[in-house]
Amino acid sequence: MRLDEFPDDIRSYLVPRPSGDLFYRCLQCEGEFDLTSLLYTCPGCGQVLLIEDRQWAHLKEHPGTFWRRLFDYRRMLNIPALKGIFLFHELIAPVLPLEDIIYLGEGHTPVVRANESLRRWVGMDFFFKNDGQNPSASFKDRGMACALSYVSYLIRTQGLGEVLSICASTGDTSAAAALYSAYLSKTVKSAVLLPHGKVTPQQLSQPLGSGARVFEIPGVFDDCMKVVEYLAERYQVALLNSKNAWRILGQESYSFEVAASFDYDMKGKVVLVPIGNAGNITAVLGGFWKLRDLGIIDYLPKIIGVQSEHADPVYRYYRESNPAKRVFRAITVRPSVAQAAMIGNPVSMPRVIRLVETYEQMSGEPAVFVVQVTEQEIMDCQLIANRNGHIACTQGGECLAGLRQALAAGIVRQDEVAVLDATAHTLKFVGFQEHYFAGDLDPAYRVIPRAELKNSPSFVRAPGLKRFPASGQPLPADEFQAFVEATAKEIARELRLQERRGRDS
Repeated sequence: MRLDEFPDDIRSYLVPRPSGDLFYRCLQCEGEFDLTSLLYTCPGCGQVLLIEDRQWAHLKEHPGTFWRRLFDYRRMLNIPALKGIFLFHELIAPVLPLEDIIYLGEGHTPVVRANESLRRWVGMDFFFKNDGQNPSASFKDRGMACALSYVSYLIRTQGLGEVLSICASTGDTSAAAALYSAYLSKTVKSAVLLPHGKVTPQQLSQPLGSGARVFEIPGVFDDCMKVVEYLAERYQVALLNSKNAWRILGQESYSFEVAASFDYDMKGKVVLVPIGNAGNITAVLGGFWKLRDLGIIDYLPKIIGVQSEHADPVYRYYRESNPAKRVFRAITVRPSVAQAAMIGNPVSMPRVIRLVETYEQMSGEPAVFVVQVTEQEIMDCQLIANRNGHIACTQGGECLAGLRQALAAGIVRQDEVAVLDATAHTLKFVGFQEHYFAGDLDPAYRVIPRAELKNSPSFVRAPGLKRFPASGQPLPADEFQAFVEATAKEIARELRLQERRGRDS
């Protein structure tokens, strides 16, 4: 839709100009630092950072109704920089000019309601938000679009020359980082560190295809992260893990989109997210807090983080009901089918602690919970979800298992409506499905395949035929017709089909 066709009172706001006064804030010493350099931790005390806006209060000069109208009208623009997560430009990174924003098709992923059978199986109404339909097939594209747009801005305004982006990953981060870096290939090169043997072949192929330098090292994600942190502290690199606060800003768009999908009515809503490095739940909390602070939504939804019993440090922290007695302890993870969440020392844990406190103060009641699920529940729930028309990854299965757990524990009510984060596309984790069906999953996962959930192809070789079609060797017409009829009848027998009445045999 063309600008001159929009209502007069909204037209001048549709295409935003750079604004705001963003800065890094340390979560420990409360130090403030400007954005002229790439900072990941506080130069003074080493704690992680959040990005805040000194001019945030100016956004409150407009009521929530204005912002709802603005975002809804802005959807109709055909300006690439505003078609992705930066549709919510003022709430994410208002300092960035539109010319520096990267848009590869990320954001605005569908919110798909569970069918009647699945809703009945769970016991309440719920939706999956399919973030696997982002360009690199995971939610990580949201953060990368923001982080690499900022890098693009720095390169243009400060003449940085060639920049090396680097990250540790369980698969999805590396795919997103390599993809968005490749878009800036003239000025940005990419390197990723992966735990050897802990990433699916599908995920490994993505950064390789985008031209990144891929390094596999012994250990798990936490070990890779330590190496990347060492590199970021001593060399000129752009760290793209969620330790990068720009990643968190981009991922807040998930909350904005969920709210928009329900016409900004979040009363009685519950949002479930898997917890890995804790960046995602940090962003979800921050996003909904912003919406409520500006009056764009009237209610804060419940937020439920989900962790596997094989990687559950955040669950253990919040299991202590007395906040004064809570002590965070990193753990040694065990193998998990929810590989993206297999992290024992989440980088964003200090952010989670701060934002949970802020979120519940605004809510006025307990509104953030963490539940634990088994590996068996994760795999079974992924398969059950996808047998009912979804494309959930193992982390999506983790969320579904978490919803059932939360409902059984009384954290969620049957009259509420839940939104589950399917963080990646099921095809990224298809190997786990294949091993489940074959019954040869690694015993370390502690998953026993259920017979009713197994599936495998059936090879049909109709009896009574002497020859069959083969590549480059077609059958004569009469033999081919006999092959078609015999094969169709064999399949009909297997499926117990009834022949139509009145049809000549």
